[in-house]
Amino acid sequence: MSIFQFLKSKTFFKQIALALIGFVLLFFMLKFWLNINTNHDQKIQVPDLNKITITEAERKLKELNLDFKVIDSASYNPTYPKKSIIEQSPEAGSFVKEKRKIYVTLNPSKYRDITIPDLNGRTKRQAESELQAIGFIIGTDYTYVRDIGIDVVRGLRYKGNILNPNDQLPKNSIIDLVLGDGKR
Repeated sequence: MSIFQFLKSKTFFKQIALALIGFVLLFFMLKFWLNINTNHDQKIQVPDLNKITITEAERKLKELNLDFKVIDSASYNPTYPKKSIIEQSPEAGSFVKEKRKIYVTLNPSKYRDITIPDLNGRTKRQAESELQAIGFIIGTDYTYVRDIGIDVVRGLRYKGNILNPNDQLPKNSIIDLVLGDGKR
């Protein structure tokens, strides 16, 4: 039997018909199964979790049959309570399905610590620029010590205590400079 005779035979058409019926049945069974397993029409509105603690958020989300995951803490924000939620994804008001994870970012309890650089021998202007660039605030209480260099940094102080290079202080700490007076 040649290929052309086979393409015209009843057996070929029966096989095509069976394949089409099988495909249509598989399609509708798959569609029915997906509608049941994916909760297609279910909607849960995500609550606003901003400025609440993680335990309160856990209670709220558990009531709605939602889950959460804490992602890395962000930079400290003094306008939010310590260890409260400052960001969430998906956003409040979005609609999700049950058991969906809500990703939350927590506010740290304080500013992160920054290492004090060695500024001995630098000019006042250089030291102020470098300290401000890494996140410190320059105090206005300058202390002058006897030194040949005028306005040359001879030390740093924090709340009256002497700072050494590689000490660590929280970001936005106020640092006072110890400067040379330019006299011998």
